[in-house]
Amino acid sequence: MSHDGLNAAFQRLTVEKMKCDLETSGASVRDLINAVLTAISVHPDGPRIFPHGPDSRAPDRADRVDALRREGRDLALGGIPISIKDNIAQRGVPLCAGSRFLKNDGPARNDAEVVSRLEAAGAVIVGRTNMTELAFSGLGINPHYGTPPNPAAPLCAPGGSSSGAAASVAAGLAAAAIGTDTSGSCRIPAAFCNIVGFKPTAHRISQNGVFPLSHSLDSVGILARSVDCCATIDAVLADDGARAPARPSAAGLKLADLTEALGMDSDPAVTTACAAAIERLRSAGVGIETLAMDVLPRVRTINREGGFGSVELFHHLQERLSGIEGLMDPRVLRRIRKGESISDDSYRTMRNLRAELIDSARAQLDCYDAVLMPTVAIAPPQLSDLEADEDFDRINLLALRNAGIANLLDRCAVTIPCTQKQGVPVGLTLMGRHGDDRALLAIASVLEPLIRDDRG
Repeated sequence: MSHDGLNAAFQRLTVEKMKCDLETSGASVRDLINAVLTAISVHPDGPRIFPHGPDSRAPDRADRVDALRREGRDLALGGIPISIKDNIAQRGVPLCAGSRFLKNDGPARNDAEVVSRLEAAGAVIVGRTNMTELAFSGLGINPHYGTPPNPAAPLCAPGGSSSGAAASVAAGLAAAAIGTDTSGSCRIPAAFCNIVGFKPTAHRISQNGVFPLSHSLDSVGILARSVDCCATIDAVLADDGARAPARPSAAGLKLADLTEALGMDSDPAVTTACAAAIERLRSAGVGIETLAMDVLPRVRTINREGGFGSVELFHHLQERLSGIEGLMDPRVLRRIRKGESISDDSYRTMRNLRAELIDSARAQLDCYDAVLMPTVAIAPPQLSDLEADEDFDRINLLALRNAGIANLLDRCAVTIPCTQKQGVPVGLTLMGRHGDDRALLAIASVLEPLIRDDRG
């Protein structure tokens, strides 16, 4: 199978359809995985998406899946090629997290729990994807391994920190990708690259074996071509597929719309695309109420001194930061060092303010089935606009602003493309209640064709 043919197939097929085709066609998983690995090797941007190359162990894993299929085993992800972010441990492979200095730690001793769950379900990991160093940026820039491309907007940033994860799916080099999301790190690149991204309620999916950015905000997320793809993989990672709720009727849903509350500094192209998608939902009978909520000023107060990522990553790495200037992206190091000046009292204040914000949001939002908002306030920025540090910092904060709300509120969220014809990539977010992940995915699956405007 040629790369062009493989890419076209991935553009069409959901995870479930790919699995079904494998089962009914008689094709071997080994053949599919070999085609994927070849495509990664020959793709002109392959080294920037998969900086450590395709996974050499994938063919043997494919053979094991083929053997289990011959035995009649029903595997939820049997033969599905999936990429994983470079901050997720695989036994025998260095856990680099997009850095150079962590490579010296040697190979990981154990697989992360999400890797074990994927492989037990029959998925085949085809490679480790590039990312912002230590997951600390929403734009996806990496000076060590090269910045991954944005297949949906070639001159623009791919979004971060799960930049290579989004690029691997959008470029047709994986059926889905596993990333991490601390302030939008799955959903920002998904929106920028015109695919779906899902962030679960934090700690619902195990983070054992994942390099931490912020233990308060981190979560393991999924990037794929459809909501149903994310739901299928989520059921494996969270081990709760049996509790999948029935699909609701669109006309019976009640949603809150935060678009106006988050409108400051928003790109007009983003506002226009999201407004059109919301109008399609209204026309289909979805109940939508515009909600005034003073979330942005409160988020700024919490993040005023650098935020949870700065203080928590600083304390995780502080013994290793001496003399590291030449080895780390200076933009990342600058953000980490902000954590050094955050006192214990300030950190406790941040935690208390977050708890108050969570309680306030619960009172305002839990009467709705989900909350709508633009995933990112801005369109994917041109890479050339990110060269000056002051421009990078300003644009990075805007990229993180909307998506980070779900992390601070400890809620689940999914972004769905609502890109207009010949327009810039735009994502619309559905944010659900804390712990109500499967219900959110069911709602998002029903609304996805309307948001994408796939009505005919």
